[in-house]
Amino acid sequence: MDKLLLKELCNLSGVSGREDEVRQWILARIDALATPHEVTVDAMGNVILHLIGRERPSKKLLLDVHIDEVGVIISHITEDGYLQFETVGGIDKQSLFGSRIRFAEHLGVIGGKAKHHCVGEEQDRLPDAQDMLIDIGVFNRASAEDKVQIGQVGTFAVAFEDYEDTGFFVGKAVDNRIGCALLLSLAQTQPPYDIWFSFTVQEEVGLRGAGVVSNVVRPDIAIAIDATTAQDTVGSSDETCVCRVGGGAVVSFADGATLYDSELYATIRQIADENGVRTQTKNRISGGNNAGAIQRSGVGVRMAAVSLPTRYIHSSRCVGKWEDVQAMENLLSLLMERLPR
Repeated sequence: MDKLLLKELCNLSGVSGREDEVRQWILARIDALATPHEVTVDAMGNVILHLIGRERPSKKLLLDVHIDEVGVIISHITEDGYLQFETVGGIDKQSLFGSRIRFAEHLGVIGGKAKHHCVGEEQDRLPDAQDMLIDIGVFNRASAEDKVQIGQVGTFAVAFEDYEDTGFFVGKAVDNRIGCALLLSLAQTQPPYDIWFSFTVQEEVGLRGAGVVSNVVRPDIAIAIDATTAQDTVGSSDETCVCRVGGGAVVSFADGATLYDSELYATIRQIADENGVRTQTKNRISGGNNAGAIQRSGVGVRMAAVSLPTRYIHSSRCVGKWEDVQAMENLLSLLMERLPR
C-alpha cells in the first residue's frame, strides 16, 4: 500500500455525522479506478463499491470499513468566548486536556481551570470533559460566533508522521482511515470474483451506517476491517495487552459487540498460516466494530474481523506499524480470492 494514501486520509476531517470531506476524497479515488466497478451513495452517506470480478461468486462477500472519526461538537459559547463541547464517540479525557482542535480553518486548545486555582482533589486529577473548555483566542461571544457556531464539529489538529527509521507511524483517525486506505489499495486490481466494499458512516456513535449497507448488499459473508486497541505499553502484561503492535493482523474470535463465526475464524487463521502471513488474536473480549450491526442484518451474516493493532486509539496520536498494515493487505487479498467461492 502506498504510504501517502494513509497520510492523506488521516489528515482529512470526518467526525461522525460530518464525513463529507472524507467521502468526497474517497469518491474521487474510486472515479479514477481502472477496475470495472459500480458505485452508489445512499441517503446516510455510505459509499457502496461493487468491484466486478472475472467470475460470479457462489457467495457474496462484503468488506466493510468506517470513514468517520471521534471528535468534539460545540454545545455552547460562553460570554467570555470559550466553547463548551461534547465528545463525539468515546474519547478518554486524558487525550483531551491540552489538545489542539481544528474547526474548519480555525484552531483552538482544550483547557480548564488553572492549576493554581484548583483546590483539594482538583489538584491531583484531570477535570472531567464537561469541565473543560475550548479556547479559540477571543474575549467575547460575538467574536467567537464570527469564527464558529453551535453544532459545529472539531477534529484533533495533528498531522500524520511516518517514522521511517523504525517502521512506526503516528496520526489521528488511524481508526479507521487504515481500513479506507486498504480497500482503496485492494480496489486497484480486478478481483477473481465480484466483491462488495462499503465505506460507512457513524460507526463511532453506534454502528449506524453499517446496518443500512448490509441490508442493501445482503452479503453471505462479511469482514469488518478496523483498528483495534493495543495496550502493549508501560504497565501491561501478556494478559492485559489485548494485542501487540508488530504482531501482525488481528483476527478476532469475539469482542464486546460480536461473537464471530468460529468456522470462518479458523479458516482465516489457517489461510494466513499456510501463506506465511503473520496474525494474532485479541486476548480480551472488549471493544467492538461494525460487525455488531452487520451480523444481525437481513437474515444474518457470517462475520469476521481483521484489524490493525493500534496504540492510543481514539486519541490525537494513534501509533501503528507498517509491517502490520502489510500483513492485513496480504491477508485480505487472499480472502478476496478464497471466501467467495
